[in-house]
Amino acid sequence: MQLLNYLQSQKNIMIEMLARWVNHDSPTFNKQAVDGMGQMLVEAFTEAGATLTATHPQPNFGDHYTLTFGEGNSQILLLHHFDTVWPMGEAKRRPFTIENSCATGPGVHDMKGGILISLFALKAIHHLGLTPPQKLVYLLTSDEEIGSPTSRGVIESEGQRSSYCLVLEGAVEGDLTTARKGVGRFKMEIKGVAAHSGIDPEQGVSAIEELARHIQALHALTDFKRGIVVNVGVIAGGERPNIIAPQATAEIDLRVTHRADGESLVEKILTLSPYLPGCQIKIVGKINRWPWEESPAGLAMFKKAQAIAHQLGMTVGKRYSGGGSDGNFTAALGIPTLDGLGSLGGGAHAFSEHTILEALPLRAALLAEFIMQSETTAQ
Repeated sequence: MQLLNYLQSQKNIMIEMLARWVNHDSPTFNKQAVDGMGQMLVEAFTEAGATLTATHPQPNFGDHYTLTFGEGNSQILLLHHFDTVWPMGEAKRRPFTIENSCATGPGVHDMKGGILISLFALKAIHHLGLTPPQKLVYLLTSDEEIGSPTSRGVIESEGQRSSYCLVLEGAVEGDLTTARKGVGRFKMEIKGVAAHSGIDPEQGVSAIEELARHIQALHALTDFKRGIVVNVGVIAGGERPNIIAPQATAEIDLRVTHRADGESLVEKILTLSPYLPGCQIKIVGKINRWPWEESPAGLAMFKKAQAIAHQLGMTVGKRYSGGGSDGNFTAALGIPTLDGLGSLGGGAHAFSEHTILEALPLRAALLAEFIMQSETTAQ
């Protein structure tokens, strides 16, 4: 219990650091702000004993960072993202606040709390002079909230060299995540024929009407029993009320539980044809994160973590998530992956986002103990 005892003594320091991080805006599309956040994190991890081994510069997004701790031919990969969905100024409008033993603020749970847990697990291991059985590789990335377009290659490259992967996304009700849905994104562009709606409407072909028919057809593909959800989440179109709409667009989100369903639905969506003569449609998109289906190796990792949690006085269950994470990438490569090791809380992407402060040392101890016992984890 020496790791837990040390981490309990660090609770106030953990809270102070989390407050500084949450009060620093880091929206994905603001490179300057995200880079500032990244530098704060690199400094904290190096002070905790890690070595910065690579900076991955990005022209349009924040830079990504690889840090390591320990030695060995085998390695454990830990994934963290420091971008948030919240706009600039959100930290000023809703700064880090403590109420009823919970902390609120933009990114407190998704996932600055998770990064904090990873950092202090490292600090505990380093402070106590412990040697992890495998080298630890920490990836800090800046674009997860938009699908990790520039960090995916780095994640997959390190994943292929790793015994297994630990993801510091937040935990709901204390549960760890052992599987996630796959995520696809598509954009539909429709061209119709403009006409005056009063003088010669019969000469027009409405792109909005065409889009409306596709929305109904797309939503009809949803099958909750199979874990399939197709959602047209953003639409736009038309020019003026008295003009038959010459154009319309839609953004489509696809969630699937099984890869075969994903492959089938991608083909259906990309090959949609017009309903109305005279309309043209163009659809682009793909599966960004393939489904992460529960595996025997991943389940073995969960059971190991569950046993450690029990020793620490915690009850930990397992969860299947409808949302994607960077863990989908490593799981798709066959790398045993365990997610949800971050802060205990909820409300990600919502004003209700929060983390439970009393749980921070316990969650950090769970991660640290899991790392230290990694040689007995399925690989």
